[in-house]
Amino acid sequence: MDRGADFLLSGTTALKTEDLKDQMQLVTIGKTDLATALQTPKRLSNYCAQLEAGDILFFPQTPIDIPGDDLAFLLGHQQVGGAYHKNIAYRPLEDRITGFDAQDSTGAKRLRGIMRRYSDDVIGFLRGFLGPYGARWKVDYASYRPEEEQGRDLSLRKRNDLLHTDAFPTRPTNGDRILRFFNNINPQKTRSWITTETFDALVEKMRTGKLNGGRVPLPSSMTSSAAKRALASLGLGTLAPSLRRSPYDEFMMRFHNFLKENSEFQKTCPKQHWEFPPGSSWMVYTDMVSHAVLSGQFALEQTLIVSREVMVIPEKSPYGVLSRLAISQN
Repeated sequence: MDRGADFLLSGTTALKTEDLKDQMQLVTIGKTDLATALQTPKRLSNYCAQLEAGDILFFPQTPIDIPGDDLAFLLGHQQVGGAYHKNIAYRPLEDRITGFDAQDSTGAKRLRGIMRRYSDDVIGFLRGFLGPYGARWKVDYASYRPEEEQGRDLSLRKRNDLLHTDAFPTRPTNGDRILRFFNNINPQKTRSWITTETFDALVEKMRTGKLNGGRVPLPSSMTSSAAKRALASLGLGTLAPSLRRSPYDEFMMRFHNFLKENSEFQKTCPKQHWEFPPGSSWMVYTDMVSHAVLSGQFALEQTLIVSREVMVIPEKSPYGVLSRLAISQN
């Protein structure tokens, strides 16, 4: 099993060996590896553990069969209203799409059918590949991203090219995990990512005031006292009716925003660069992996919210990390 052998690793900030020890690795899974793993529960469990720890699982040849006619339609489709939508979203539980030209009913129907098929196929694959989880997840949105990521005119908190860990402002997870499966369907261009340290390392630096290299003070909302209050609230199970998010989700949302708004962190943190070629797939827990998309056009993605109760290494999850911090600060 190759770990990143086919990828370029570089960075605008020079990487040292000690910088890499807490960062994610690339785990390459070829066709032979995949066929063997699907017949070997222990290997599947190991892959789950690598995902949970913050590694990226990479499939040089996607395991998802996307019909040629579907690809041709997607590649010929141009996003409408790009100033208002980051991407086209498919909501499997409602069987509807958003972020497209509603006046094009024929195209909308075709697009919905393509996205339904893609979503079903990814979920079907993951039922087998992530067998140790026993499908203990909620099916979240699938999305189609037809725009070039480089140079997009988006507000700071919506920008994809800034390093961040994922949190959903309107879809709280209550401590469950955000798993995302990606396909680069561009026939010619790679999809370029950067990553830095994983959530557990970053939140520890935040806790000790070292996330900015000691040069920029933390905002008041992310001071140790504020973090302590949020962390100490984990696991209470009951919330005031006026709160839209659990204390966990509130913390994760603030952390997401803090990373994007921290220009010193964005500029000086150690970076790994990854190039995902045409026809490949990759999957990652984006609540653990601090990531940014620098360039690329035409990608598909399916999100699952995986129960924290089925984690192979629950102590590595953001919920597990924050729970330990809450206990240690009480």
